[in-house]
Amino acid sequence: MTVKAQQRLADLQAEFEALVSAPNAPHHSMVAPGNGIYQRWQHPVITAAHVPLEWRYDFNPQTNPFMMERMGINATFNAGAMKWPNNKDGKYIVVVRVEGDDRKSFFAIAESANGVDNFRFWPKPVALPQTEDPDTNVYDMRLTQHADGWIYGLFCTERKDLTQPDDLSAATAQCGIARTKDLITWERLPDLITHSGQQRNVVLHPEFVPDESGKAKYALYTRPQDGFISVGAGGGIGWGLTDDMTKAVIDTEVIVDNKAYHTIKEIKNGQGPAPIKTPEGWLHLAHGVRNTAAGLRYVLYLFMTALNEPWKIIYAPGGHFIAPQGEERVGDVSNVTFSNGWIADDDGRVFIYYASSDTRLHVATSTVAQLIDYCKNTPADPLTSAACVQQRIDLIERNIAFLACT
Repeated sequence: MTVKAQQRLADLQAEFEALVSAPNAPHHSMVAPGNGIYQRWQHPVITAAHVPLEWRYDFNPQTNPFMMERMGINATFNAGAMKWPNNKDGKYIVVVRVEGDDRKSFFAIAESANGVDNFRFWPKPVALPQTEDPDTNVYDMRLTQHADGWIYGLFCTERKDLTQPDDLSAATAQCGIARTKDLITWERLPDLITHSGQQRNVVLHPEFVPDESGKAKYALYTRPQDGFISVGAGGGIGWGLTDDMTKAVIDTEVIVDNKAYHTIKEIKNGQGPAPIKTPEGWLHLAHGVRNTAAGLRYVLYLFMTALNEPWKIIYAPGGHFIAPQGEERVGDVSNVTFSNGWIADDDGRVFIYYASSDTRLHVATSTVAQLIDYCKNTPADPLTSAACVQQRIDLIERNIAFLACT
């Protein structure tokens, strides 16, 4: 039995090494000749099979004679992202939501030299400190390298809703906060306090923002909601200021980007990662949700806000930016694309890490210049079919006129 266990372990190790060492390539079949906005890649960058074997198997044949998986992994998705160290020698880092077969999520860091393949997890998952009110579940960390010198990780902390003790699905969602200087040792801070019932998708803006009196404040994008899943009368991407991230309190939230009837964000929407600063404004990546006969559909969209007023939208292209395609449509929660991490390199390249169907993590690549052009020159959603038709007729007529002159 020991010999068979050792051989099975050797086979598992060979299979694992082949997976994490495999090259990735642009996904021509999906995008050729391409939409000119971004490039999808052929393979997911991280799947459940990328999680190290020592996290899943007991290697000792005496205690695991069949070399069976003891602690399975269900999914790897919804990753925050950053370059670390933040210099030319930095690695592409993702803080992955790893979900075990037991449904509990935790955070784990993986790195790649080029951002599109060969991601390998660090030796151990993140040991996240607890508050006085322990988390039941944690997920979807947004990373922000803030001007104050700290790296902040804002995430959803889920706990049982104690006001409904007999409903085992009743839960509460709030914004958990942790910070670090090295991505290894994390300091847990108190949860964000707002006047909303619950919070998800909270993101820290990377710079201080002055309030009306000129005092520098921390700024956060929020998503106020009434319930754990349903936003109810709440929803929309909010904006609020706080004096101190070690005791973060937002007294006033204003909605930056609201829900809208018969759009990709009819049911709810939320900020993805921290925005990217450009000379023409802040680039934002967000998700929008609408209902369908097959259930909720999550897609990604972009917008831009003013450089000196990051709560004011200046460009809002209509429609989705990335939606699930092909095998991306299938998973634990099907028909979903979600992102809470992207990386902008100094040379202008942008790596967009998005998850499909709450199951696996992908990458799409673009440039800051392409994304700005997309935001500035893609028409806004005019909100009616007749107006959409007129937009297309206008485009057709411009093209006819252009071709007539060439």
